[in-house]
Amino acid sequence: MRVTNASTYRKFTSSVNDVHFKLNKSMNKITSGAAYESAAENPLAYYTGKKIDQQYLDTKAKNTLITDVKNRLYQQELGARDIQDTLSKAKVQVEYGKTATTTGEHDIQTIKEDLMQKVRTIANDLNTQYQDFYVYGGNDVSTTPFSLDISLEPNDQANLTLTYRHIFPGETDVTEFRLKYSSDGNGDFKFELLQNDANGNPILDENGNPLGTQEELVKAMSEQGRMDLGYGDISDHSTLVDTYTGGLNVLTGLNSDAIRALTQNGQNPTGADARVSEALNESPIALIGRAILSINDYQETGDKKLLDDRLGTTMDRMAVTEHTISTVYSDLGNKYKLLEETGKRLDSIEDSLTEQYKDALGADPYEAIMEMFNHQYSYNAALQVGSKLMNSSLFDFVR
Repeated sequence: MRVTNASTYRKFTSSVNDVHFKLNKSMNKITSGAAYESAAENPLAYYTGKKIDQQYLDTKAKNTLITDVKNRLYQQELGARDIQDTLSKAKVQVEYGKTATTTGEHDIQTIKEDLMQKVRTIANDLNTQYQDFYVYGGNDVSTTPFSLDISLEPNDQANLTLTYRHIFPGETDVTEFRLKYSSDGNGDFKFELLQNDANGNPILDENGNPLGTQEELVKAMSEQGRMDLGYGDISDHSTLVDTYTGGLNVLTGLNSDAIRALTQNGQNPTGADARVSEALNESPIALIGRAILSINDYQETGDKKLLDDRLGTTMDRMAVTEHTISTVYSDLGNKYKLLEETGKRLDSIEDSLTEQYKDALGADPYEAIMEMFNHQYSYNAALQVGSKLMNSSLFDFVR
């Protein structure tokens, strides 16, 4: 038999390449930590790992989202607390107002101006932003929701106008609601949703669109933003956390679930309209506005008895509203705590899935290192043999 250099070189090269491939594979096993590179090597373990990997990515995504939602809820919680604190301070000023009428006109004017500043502060709190969106915008996070105008001109009917702007899902135009708080003609004050002027003609916003209706206002307050964050059942949306809170919901103390309970099959019964109107007239803005307009009336008429009666009633109503805002603040705090606990649970799930993944697809580091060194020695030995083999011809050994 005749043995040639060419056939020997081919056989040697094939063997060296095979050893080198095994060496590279063992090195990849160390760097990646994966025991298998393809499903063919161990189909059951590979697809088990794929399932664990999907669960891990889902858990990781929820955990990342929770951090963002928690920050938004925290801003909502701070806003509600600030509104409650401002209302509490306003109540003290209202109490001072009952005695300031006897100490001088300057004092009562100072109190009125302070109350005007406080009601503007509440409106600003309702425009709180987190990153680039408004936390009290409900489903609309891009539109500045509230603005406040106070008119105390002597030749005009004194009033406070709260404007709410909102873009409904699926729409592009802003719907504007104008809530005018003024005398109801019966010795008290109340909010009126403006739609028509004194001549009965529709009032248009700056874009030429009609103002929002009461039904649309209730619709805006019933919007929800339930999100799958690892808590509840995705197939039952009512079990998921509602992470959106509208500013009107905060003012009235009526959350979206309460509004929806007042509606039936998407309709808007009169009961929902009446309940929302009643709650708006007991809101912090309404009650502070009541004190402002009452003081303004006193400055024009000098009727101290009427002022004392109004301020005394306002203080009592403020105490009730403080409790309402406190409930909103507590609800937001409970949501935050719930998400915080859910985040900790997701952290534990991540750790558990990581261990499961290592058990199913992970390579034993000590075994992988020993395997790499074995292939390294084999490869080095093959190279040494090759260096000597290539210098000699096999014909030297043929007899």
